[in-house]
Amino acid sequence: MSALSGRALNRALLARQSLLSRQAGPAIEMIEHLVGMQAQAPFPPYYGLWTRLRGFEPGELSRLLLDREVVRIVVMRGTVHLVSAADATLLRPLTQPIMDRDLRGNTTNSPKLAGMDLDEVAEAARALLTERPRGNTEFARLLGERWPERDPKALVYAARNLLPLVQVPPRAVWGRSGRPTYATVEDWLGRPLGQPDPERMILRYLAAFGPATVQDVQTWCGLTRLGELVERLRPRLRTFRSKQGRELFDLPDAPRPDPDIPAPARFLPEYDNLLLSHADRTRVIDDADRRRMTTPNGIQPAVILVDGVVSGRWRIDRSGNRAMLEITPFGKLSRKDISALTAEGGRLLRFAELPDGEIRFTTGS
Repeated sequence: MSALSGRALNRALLARQSLLSRQAGPAIEMIEHLVGMQAQAPFPPYYGLWTRLRGFEPGELSRLLLDREVVRIVVMRGTVHLVSAADATLLRPLTQPIMDRDLRGNTTNSPKLAGMDLDEVAEAARALLTERPRGNTEFARLLGERWPERDPKALVYAARNLLPLVQVPPRAVWGRSGRPTYATVEDWLGRPLGQPDPERMILRYLAAFGPATVQDVQTWCGLTRLGELVERLRPRLRTFRSKQGRELFDLPDAPRPDPDIPAPARFLPEYDNLLLSHADRTRVIDDADRRRMTTPNGIQPAVILVDGVVSGRWRIDRSGNRAMLEITPFGKLSRKDISALTAEGGRLLRFAELPDGEIRFTTGS
């Protein structure tokens, strides 16, 4: 069994994420290849597509949302993802065990739902959303009228876990704003949920994130006890060893480029799945740097990649007279790296429709 170095795993991951070179093609194909893009905040997926696709424009994703070809829905790890309409109907039922687990163990809301008939809550919530999409405030009020002795926010929480709900536009449409407004995926897309296919999900994960361990797959999707499924797939897979001796699984023909191939400077948005989809994330970020990025509220900042590795944070400050792209490296950068980040940062500002913005390198922990 061949061994793969951390750098080899890094280059394989970058190749599959279209971060060694931008790819040509429609945004929806990239979204499906990535098996969705984490999207708690409305606009990070736009930047995630820009950094991976040649010639991507925000209007393309906005049109996909408005035309209902992609949706925002809770799936992997119980977090909001931007996925294709087809994937929404496949991934949501597959990840229902995550929502069920949260319903049983959420310290804030589960006690407030004790003794309730959750099937009845789901039925009432579905009836309300079938009439029309509802925002949080209205949804909570109507459910609270049905169960006045219960916390309305907890009732909405239950509905979001019990039903396959999508967040509908104008939320997440470029240049517009909107509070979360919910519809069921069946009503919004006009199609039923599909049948869960966990083996296909694992193969798609490997295509976008492999080579990977069983623990990596489970970290990415939030499901457990996937070892048996991976064993069933073993005849169709190649196996390797990591430098720590862990068994890695991969698709036979997936790209595994030369570890010495150069990796360009890249800007990744908040919550990018590149950093969230492995139990061992050292292929893209040092453990010490990962700890310094950890925040009490779980927000993952936007990051820069230098030579394929997370090497700092970035953000756009719009509070002054001119927008400012602030880049905060974790350590000293070479002149070559600064030049590459400055050039890529200029392209980022133009994409963000801030062509007159400035770039500043700052210091910070």
